[in-house]
This record gives sequence, C-alpha cells and structure tokens, in this order.
Amino acid sequence: MKTKVFFSTFMWKCAGALMLIALLGSCSRNEDETVLVHNPSLKLTNGWGNGVNIQPSYYNNGYPNLGTSLMKQQTKIKTVRIEIEPDKVTQAKSWIKELKSAGYNLICTYHKASVLGTDSKSELIAAANWWKTNYAALAANGSFTINLMNEWGSHNVSAATVAQYYNEAIAIVRQVYSGYIIIDAPGWGQESATLAAAVKGYNTGGVKINDTKIVLSMHIYPGAWNQAKNRWVNTSDIDDLASAGRPCIIGEFGNGGSGSCDWSAVVDYAKSKGWTILGWCWNGDGGSMNMVTPSWAQNPTATSFSLSSYFSVVYNKL
Repeated sequence: MKTKVFFSTFMWKCAGALMLIALLGSCSRNEDETVLVHNPSLKLTNGWGNGVNIQPSYYNNGYPNLGTSLMKQQTKIKTVRIEIEPDKVTQAKSWIKELKSAGYNLICTYHKASVLGTDSKSELIAAANWWKTNYAALAANGSFTINLMNEWGSHNVSAATVAQYYNEAIAIVRQVYSGYIIIDAPGWGQESATLAAAVKGYNTGGVKINDTKIVLSMHIYPGAWNQAKNRWVNTSDIDDLASAGRPCIIGEFGNGGSGSCDWSAVVDYAKSKGWTILGWCWNGDGGSMNMVTPSWAQNPTATSFSLSSYFSVVYNKL
C-alpha cells in the first residue's frame, strides 16, 4: 500500500545453464541492465544497485527541483526509478538527462495515476504504444530500462490474462526497444504467484509470457496482500516469484499505510537473495513517505533540501 498523489492498496530460479547464457548474451550493451550476473547457486542477480523512486510529474508542472546534489551525497543510492505520467514526456527528458549525468542507473516507468490496478487490456496496450512513440526521444537523454506500466492488474486478474495481454504489449515495445522490460506483479505489485504462473504457463491453458528478457517486480508496503493465497505477503512470496526463472526486483517499498505485511522482513529477504531494492521515495509522495524535506507537495521549487525523518526508513535498507 502506498500514498502517491492519491492512496491505493496496494516477488528466480534459472531454468538451466543454456537459458542463462542466452539471457546474458542477448543483453544490449546500450542499456543499464547489462550488468546482470550469474552466481554459483544459479540464481540471477542484477547489478543496477539499490536505490529510490521519484515521482515528479505532479509538481510545478513536472519541473520540481530534483535535489540531485543532496542525493549524490547518499552513496548507497545507485539506481533511480522514475515514474512518468503519459503527458509529461518533455519534462521526463530533463529528469533523465539530469539523473543520468549524475551517474545513476535509471528505470523509467509509464505511470497513469487514474488507472492503477486496472485489468483493462486497452490501458496496457496504450502504455506499450506510448513507449513505441516516445522511447527514442526519451533515451536520447540517457539510457534506461523500461518498466512497461506501473501497477497494471488487480488482485483478481488471472495468470492467463496477464500472460496474454503482456505478450501483446511487449511485442509492441519490442518494435523500438531490445533491452530488459520490467513487469510489475498485478494486485498493485503484490500478486507474486499470479505473475510467476503467467511466466511459467502454470494453470493458464498453455499461454505464458513468451519474452524471456524480462524482470519481475514486486511492491512491498504494510498493506501488501496476496489474494491468490488469502494472506498478507510474506517472505515465501519472494521465492514464489523467483521460481519463474527470471530476474526479480523490489520496485517499491516503504512503511506507509496500514496492514500486517512485515514489509521490512520481506525487503530484507529479497535483498539477501541479491534482488535490487528500490525505496519509495526520494520525493514525490503525496503523503509522508518522502526522504527529503520540503516535499515537492510543499515546495517543488525549493533551492535546497534536507533529509527527512523518513529518510532512514529507506536508506538503512539499501
């Protein structure tokens, strides 16, 4: 569960050495995800490095002061995930340029606030077409990895539907982009079993996500709920998602909201497995989960920032 501009409720085991070699060998040398590595246990880890999210779209028409100079002093931050509303392409070019120039690995996410958790095929295809239209112009400002769409899919969507719709969406993105594509688990990033089944073709009538150059992402907050198993998300969900045989990350985590998910233990477990973990958020949360003060909601054009009381909640995990 997380607060963004509004509040919404809100998980690898390699199939074999040949698949791993093919996966690594196909990695584009122009993308940030080229640092995927193989460890002796045949689990995939990625070398983006841990980091934070930012959400600049809603403040000062998408031109807040990012506070990059203060961020650079926090040396454990290696990766920044940028959430981009579909009408903020021009602004996003400046965010990418600034953060890439500062030396960060970048993940860019199509984020449409009004449809988080939707099961609509048309919304996912719209995201794919947005990438088809805008990827080249955005990437001209610095390389990044595509997170196809933030939090597409409800707690109720089937694995077969996830596989079918993502196959169509990924095929569109592949017309312009050959790097890794990050896919959020449905259920606001929480239904790990559903996403794993979509990748493996388990109980899906034979349909599965065909593209192997993907990264699977979970979002972990106190309210994280696994409806497929009728319980709060726990550490076993990390293993469930890993069983799909694809690289995995925690795309977002934080302590905001209510619920009985031990978010801290889940994030620590994912990190122990070599997953990249990305805290919510440096700035741009609509509530209290901002690592710096003032928040952009308070003063998006502030000329200086300081670390907030929430900062250590994220930073101590990285």
